[in-house]
Amino acid sequence: MALTNTLRIFKNVKKLNYSFNSCIISRHLSLVPGEPPGPSVRTSIPGPNSKKMMADLDKIQYANAIWYFTDYKKSIGNYIVDADGNRLLDVFSQISSLPLGYNHPDLHRVVQDPDNQIAFINRPALGIFPSQGWPEKLTNSLLSIAPKGHTQVNTMACGSCSNENAFKATFMWYRNKQRGGAPITEEENSSCLINREPGSTPLTIMSFKDTWLSNHNAFEIDIQIRFSRPGLANCQFPTVQDHLKSSTREPKRGSQMFGEVEEEFLERSTKPGIICGRCWSASPFKPQGGDNHASPDLFQAVEEYPTKKVSALIIDEVQTGGGATGKYWCHEHFHLPEPADFVTFSKKMLTGGFYSLPEFRPQQGLKIFNTWMGDPSKILLLEKVVQVVKRDNLLNLAQESGRKLMDGLKDLSKRYPQHIKNNVRGIGTFCAFDLSSSQKRDETFVRLQQNGVQSGPCGDQTLRLRPSLIFQPHHADIFLSILEKVLNDIKSV
Repeated sequence: MALTNTLRIFKNVKKLNYSFNSCIISRHLSLVPGEPPGPSVRTSIPGPNSKKMMADLDKIQYANAIWYFTDYKKSIGNYIVDADGNRLLDVFSQISSLPLGYNHPDLHRVVQDPDNQIAFINRPALGIFPSQGWPEKLTNSLLSIAPKGHTQVNTMACGSCSNENAFKATFMWYRNKQRGGAPITEEENSSCLINREPGSTPLTIMSFKDTWLSNHNAFEIDIQIRFSRPGLANCQFPTVQDHLKSSTREPKRGSQMFGEVEEEFLERSTKPGIICGRCWSASPFKPQGGDNHASPDLFQAVEEYPTKKVSALIIDEVQTGGGATGKYWCHEHFHLPEPADFVTFSKKMLTGGFYSLPEFRPQQGLKIFNTWMGDPSKILLLEKVVQVVKRDNLLNLAQESGRKLMDGLKDLSKRYPQHIKNNVRGIGTFCAFDLSSSQKRDETFVRLQQNGVQSGPCGDQTLRLRPSLIFQPHHADIFLSILEKVLNDIKSV
């Protein structure tokens, strides 16, 4: 709400005619040929063309959430161009979903290949009519970068259905254990059609406070939510900052770390008719709730939890997966003793889906199923992305550019403590920082746009950075220079 109000305040901002001084980076070579030397802002944002298109769209659907319309033909590399010709350094990358930025030439070649065009034109119902060579494509793309210990993968269309189907697979696994492997009964078959036991059971997903599963009533009010989530919704999420504060003491483990969680788990799982807490769902970071980054001890403790054998761990890597942390999977930084039961993905992976351990394979057909089950054309693109990441050493680049970002943000937090809180955090280029108030965060977001940077707000006071994998140290220099200009402008107001 605060962001919406601030955007309204800035809608009539005076034309800036801002253009970045290209001489600063002229010596740097971009990974995408034709990428411009820097941002260029000609109008207010949104500009007149975007405003007209927003008004046209609003006649058809609710359009107030749109920031501006984009010219995807002119957008290139790390730069997004809007319908009014404004060129912004994009450190948000379509909500963290562009692995190689805009119009990468290698991806253009995939689309232009006549042998691949069949996959773009003829989208199959993959669960019934997969194309010949489909196992090989999955092996060359998703399985070639699978988290350690994972040999099973299911593709889906997006992050939401990836998590939802992982939940379904977990519930089926748990119920199959309860039956001892016995067939589903006729009573179960008939009762599930009217949402009654024993076919429909009160299984529960346990999630942390302020995660995508338990954040923002705006997404859930007036809507019947099938999955109850009382478990971890009221429990705190131990962060990297918590870990660092206690780094001189013995690391927190198991029930020491999960006192409140353990009580909640045991209380609910022993109530008659309530089977609660049988699935843990957690993201390495909590992007939607303010980009709170987990301590490695958090996931190590979950792995060591005494009920591990009767519960499952789903690690949600929809936003953190794909390489931005310097590894394909953020949880690899945590050195878990065993593989997670599920790892869900989407965004920078171009397709949705989940990896799972073999014991979670459904025992009946059509249990994890929808019409498309993903999109083969996205797998073709992902296969090329994997090759480019390896060829151009982009995981190491994410670490290098991330160090530049983190060092610069920490320096700015020291020099502008009245604006930036001293809690800059990140792994690789997956970074975030908090402003001193919601109003200041919103103003910083808008002023960054007007000065040629597209960032992303989240939580109450946070700006998150989600650049693509082709984001280089000189792009970090551009961002930090513009951010400092914005902080100075705010200071002088």
